[in-house]
Amino acid sequence: MPRDNKSGLIQKIAKQAFITFKDCRSASSGDGNVLTDKLNELISLVTSVRAKDLKMMAPKNRPSSGAAEPQSPPVSYMHICETEVFSMGVFLLKAGTSIPLHDHPGMNGMIKVLYGKISVRCFDKLENSLTVPPDFDPQLAPLQTAGVWRSVLRSVAEYSENSGPCLLTPVRDNLHQIDAVDGPAAFLDILAPPYNPDDGRDCHYYKVLHSVTEPGTGGKVDQEQLGEKKENEGWLLEIPQPEDFWCGGEPYPGPVVDI
Repeated sequence: MPRDNKSGLIQKIAKQAFITFKDCRSASSGDGNVLTDKLNELISLVTSVRAKDLKMMAPKNRPSSGAAEPQSPPVSYMHICETEVFSMGVFLLKAGTSIPLHDHPGMNGMIKVLYGKISVRCFDKLENSLTVPPDFDPQLAPLQTAGVWRSVLRSVAEYSENSGPCLLTPVRDNLHQIDAVDGPAAFLDILAPPYNPDDGRDCHYYKVLHSVTEPGTGGKVDQEQLGEKKENEGWLLEIPQPEDFWCGGEPYPGPVVDI
């Protein structure tokens, strides 16, 4: 008798994700806590998943310019399942491509590399205690200042299929940029709860700004306005989705998941 696909590892991951996040309230209400024992069980399961468990394999190397072909999406997504509690799928990045810096409002997340290698830069927003941001290079238009946020760079790390998952919470490592390193890459992606613009969980994109009014730049500094600059703190500007980034769709080849 053939083995029931629903008893496979990816089904176990989906079931545990539902159990882990079903009682987790949105951070918009001030509580994004997840029970540690349930989360640890999910982390253990996700750490063990490999591309073969999803009937996937890394694409064969072929000569490339290091960028996506014209008119070809730089990133593709394989949908696995989605409920009100969580969504799960696989992102595939071509060699030399990135998922731009973006946020996950009120959401928990987990990334596990299936093949290849990725670099992840994680940021968090800070409370804007300054009424007027410092000057930037290039200079911002007046209307853009409303989309400027103080931020902190939390971490920069590389992940491969042998690494554990990269985690994000509503209050820690919530913004990240993901770059494919030394070739194509794919990763399992779990978000809880899923993106939902009607529920205040839309995806926003950002770019890192460079201030010219900080000590050592030659600019005139009002230290009271500037505030105490701490290591890895900076500024982000909310921007539209970058024109060179879009996400295509691909069929998911793995076992059926039933929640």
